[in-house]
Amino acid sequence: MKIPENVRYTQEHEWVKKDGDICYVGITDFAQSQLGDIVFVECETVGETLQAGDPACTIEAVKTVSDVFMPVTGEVLEFNSALSSSPDLINKDPYGDGWIIKIKPHNIHDIDQLLNAEDYAKLIEH
Repeated sequence: MKIPENVRYTQEHEWVKKDGDICYVGITDFAQSQLGDIVFVECETVGETLQAGDPACTIEAVKTVSDVFMPVTGEVLEFNSALSSSPDLINKDPYGDGWIIKIKPHNIHDIDQLLNAEDYAKLIEH
């Protein structure tokens, strides 16, 4: 199970990686393994400002449907359009090509309050 050190994590199994004043958001390796084969990703919130914890996108897997939640308050800037034709990128490369949305947090420092890799590893051990 991959848990990169260069990203932050939520209790709901999203990851966030800073890139200047924007952030990439996706689901963790653990989350994609729990969902199984991902067959569809939908995001209708581009251009909207959402609160931390609000549903931002929906992932449909063979077995279930799951929401992707905003890790911090901010604006959804972009949906990874590659997921429209290849949703399985999330299964293959959850921390790279399988990113789901780009956001602009209202306060970039809110990211620092999320779980680090060590704390996330403890969360999924239970």
